[in-house]
Amino acid sequence: MTSAGPTHDPVIVIVEPMQAGAVAALRAAHAVLHDPALASAPARLAAALAGARALILRDSLPVDAALLAQAPRLAVIGRLGAGLGGIDLAACRARGLEVISATGANADSVAEYVMLAIGQLLRGGAFGATAEVAAGGWPRARLGQVREIRGKTLGIVGFGDIGRRVAKLARAFGMAIVAHDPVLPEGHAGWSETPTERLELAALLARADAVTLHVPPVPATRGLIAAPQLALMKPGAVLVNTAGGGVVEEAALAAALRGGQLAGAALDVFGEEPLPPGSPLAGCPNLILSPHVAGMTLESDARVSTLIAERVLVALAMG
Repeated sequence: MTSAGPTHDPVIVIVEPMQAGAVAALRAAHAVLHDPALASAPARLAAALAGARALILRDSLPVDAALLAQAPRLAVIGRLGAGLGGIDLAACRARGLEVISATGANADSVAEYVMLAIGQLLRGGAFGATAEVAAGGWPRARLGQVREIRGKTLGIVGFGDIGRRVAKLARAFGMAIVAHDPVLPEGHAGWSETPTERLELAALLARADAVTLHVPPVPATRGLIAAPQLALMKPGAVLVNTAGGGVVEEAALAAALRGGQLAGAALDVFGEEPLPPGSPLAGCPNLILSPHVAGMTLESDARVSTLIAERVLVALAMG
């Protein structure tokens, strides 16, 4: 449960749900206004930011020059998440603002989501038969024609912290691991921590039974997986994207699913969120869609909240 707290001259303004213990730690040191409703109340938000030195948020509102102009005393921005999308970093640098994210705090949650999604896609809907079985149906023959994870090859595109955590889980399931990361040096220890073959993207797509994406959503990765790349994938392969909207060309993916080129896909992130009316993804077969929650669990929320609270307090103490 959240609480508004003091409304006069708050030092820290929090406009998202945040774990209670972390809010209490902030409140023990400074006046805190914790009110998620502020994100949709521009006048109240402007009044709260007028004297604030710290702003904590997730993605409920953009941090741009207009918002920063309402907060002349702001010294630090804490992001309740790993990414910094929606924050105008150039405008923050121009103001000398410190921007803090919770990098790594939700990595285990994302890695677990990836493996669970791959398992669901390979087992072909066996976990979605509850209503049919409860009604007396017995689709055993249909749902028994599925595949195991063990012995399959997992292709990881982007072999940073999350990608390497996925590799460790996949190895425990008995998968062979191949990865593509042009930024990670060939001699980096990550390649040998979990025995992983380093491949170019085209070779990875051609070999992998399951592909998971863990690249940053930047201009260079926009459309990284489009029609030409999907055509390289093995018939029956599955694709998981928790990296960022725009990394997968959604219309091309929809065509690959409808045409039977891919056995399935799971998307947690999209080029436009929420999905707009008429999205090509609507009604696609063998497609799992979730609303950008791969990194959101009770445990990761506690880690993210605690990390941001600690780092904001340090920034305020030094500022």
